Amino acid sequence: MHKQLRYYLFLLMLCLAAPAMAQVQQTYPPGQQTYPGQQNYPGQQSTFGRDTLKPARQVSDDELLDSLRRKEERQRDTVIFTSKFIKVTNERLLSDSTQVFPLDTTAVNFENYNPLYQPRSPRISLGNTGLPQRPLLFEPQKSVGFDLGLHTLDLYLLNPSDIQYYRARVPYTNLYYIGGGRTEQIFKLVHTQNVKPNWNVGANFNVIGSNGIYLRQAVSHINAALFNWYESKNKRYNLLANAIFNTLKSPQNGGLVNDEVFDNRDPTKSPPLSANGYPVKLTTAADIWSSTGLYVKQFYYIGRIDSLRKGSDTSKVLPTNRISHTFHYNTQQFKFLQNEKDTYKVFPDYFYSATGSRDSLVLRHLQNEFTYSFYLRGKSVNFVKNELKVDLGLVHDFYSYSQNVLDSVTTQFGSKITQRVNKAASSFQNITLKARLGYRFSDRVGLDANLQQVAQGYNFGDFLYDAKLNLAGNAKTGRIVLEAYSQSNKAPFAYTNWISNHYIFNTYSFNKQKTTSLSFNYINNKLQFDLKAEYFLLNDYLYFTSTNGGIDAHPAQAGSPISLFKISAGKNLSFGHWHFDNFVVYQKTDNASILRTPDVYTYSNLYYNHRFFTILDLTLGSTVRYNTKYLAPSYATGLGQFYNGANVTFNSMPVATAYLKAALYRTNILVQYNYANQGLFSDGYYTVNRYPMPSRLLVFGVSWTFYQ
Repeated sequence: MHKQLRYYLFLLMLCLAAPAMAQVQQTYPPGQQTYPGQQNYPGQQSTFGRDTLKPARQVSDDELLDSLRRKEERQRDTVIFTSKFIKVTNERLLSDSTQVFPLDTTAVNFENYNPLYQPRSPRISLGNTGLPQRPLLFEPQKSVGFDLGLHTLDLYLLNPSDIQYYRARVPYTNLYYIGGGRTEQIFKLVHTQNVKPNWNVGANFNVIGSNGIYLRQAVSHINAALFNWYESKNKRYNLLANAIFNTLKSPQNGGLVNDEVFDNRDPTKSPPLSANGYPVKLTTAADIWSSTGLYVKQFYYIGRIDSLRKGSDTSKVLPTNRISHTFHYNTQQFKFLQNEKDTYKVFPDYFYSATGSRDSLVLRHLQNEFTYSFYLRGKSVNFVKNELKVDLGLVHDFYSYSQNVLDSVTTQFGSKITQRVNKAASSFQNITLKARLGYRFSDRVGLDANLQQVAQGYNFGDFLYDAKLNLAGNAKTGRIVLEAYSQSNKAPFAYTNWISNHYIFNTYSFNKQKTTSLSFNYINNKLQFDLKAEYFLLNDYLYFTSTNGGIDAHPAQAGSPISLFKISAGKNLSFGHWHFDNFVVYQKTDNASILRTPDVYTYSNLYYNHRFFTILDLTLGSTVRYNTKYLAPSYATGLGQFYNGANVTFNSMPVATAYLKAALYRTNILVQYNYANQGLFSDGYYTVNRYPMPSRLLVFGVSWTFYQ
């Protein structure tokens, strides 16, 4: 793995000699994903968004391309393309119209490269990037239908919804690398090009090869995807397709043998010279997830179609009737491997083998979705008034699964051998009805409703009813979003059908979990301010717990309703070249022993930004994250679940990071010192019981973009 990453880095360094390109300002709408896991939040500033070349007369895209072609034909200087010729979109943005946006090549949020430490969605984990994780704050899953119940490595998966599609008038390549020695390494590659003006193909390749600082933390995650976007010449037919491959290998060390290695360590014992000198409880265990999927979505516009910005590269095609079909086939495999005795009692017991585990779950999923949409609006598309949009859909999901363990069997000769044995296998289906309604009273008032109901099958009776009211004022007054939803879900598969060497839950029965939520959201982009207040009422809440703080993790259901109130606010300040971005969350629940999250979380980013010699954007800054104390969850190795174990509360101190980032032509560079304040308040910190978080680390990051 490390040899591969060194090869990629060497290849990237060679590319520095290539011709340089300009940076282009990001114009994505709020909430648009720029890479899996990263979100643009209201008020976020693009400090690297200005063009790094001297201003010149603006010419149209066609004039510029014709000029470049003439240079090629006359064999003059090398042609230099820029991101102006690349446009991007995703499936969500194509859900009701055909629209594309300029490519983002800025270094905004570059310092928050780690998916575990996104400013508005922080995570707790077993240590370094790539290990099991879950949200630090209360973030309920908002979906309907079958849920396997395994989500600790979801953050590192590449899914069809993560794929971006392009209109590339020239070939486009982006190489992205983060390196902190052997401790942390992240590599990403995107390449795309148009084989025809209306047909684009491309590929994604991602690698996480972080070793961590403690024993048995060397993860090896690989994502790969091939994608395609075809649009007919008359703009009526679109085909989106992708093939995705995921392999996630996450070692499991069962935690450190010493429960506390920082503040309360034994003073009679000298600490080891390095973190990997601390003994761990498991030396051979590992989780391995793999998946292979094919996704194809087709949609066709019927009747009249309207256009906005007609003739430009960012033109928007608005249909009046649309039919679509989605096909998705996916095979997932989840393995837990162990080749040793449980010396330190990591597991509560064993059912098949005391010295080894070969647990596996294979899930196959075939989905077909049919949707019809119609739009009622006036002939003028520049002024929206009394516009109605209705989507009606039918989804059929077919699932089959098998569970296997390593067990002893008796041969025909009477001897016993150990081999993989199937313990359960079955298949089932769901039929889900979907309806989505959108009504625009004007360009400032809109109502949206989303209704999903499982009408037949394994999850019969599950539903999600969601309504949203948008009230927009002018640029000074901002906008308000009022939302309410109600959701009912059957218990996830892992709660009622789990069979493994160390855990069996096939006799449990639970009521459906019900979630009701109300929220108020105020957004003012001009003031760079947003405020959101949310209320959640949870009935029959499902979670994992243990008996008397032990290690016998098992599913449970709350006997009474649980309430949680959550308020979050973000405000960005600017003083000349100085910027101060802030985000704070306060949440309070009436059952903190079950919902183990902090009451307060804050994130601040203070930085100085300046442009030198009209070509170099430089930012020097520091981020600080902090959360109040909370009951730390435990982690059940072999089950892949966080659970409420021992009532342990760790000291909570701010975690600071210092960084320097620069944008020079088409290259973004980052030098960052993670956990720079280690030793100031404490020697380290925990977010999960028995799993210390990483120590200070110097990392280097670079993102190169090529148009050739």
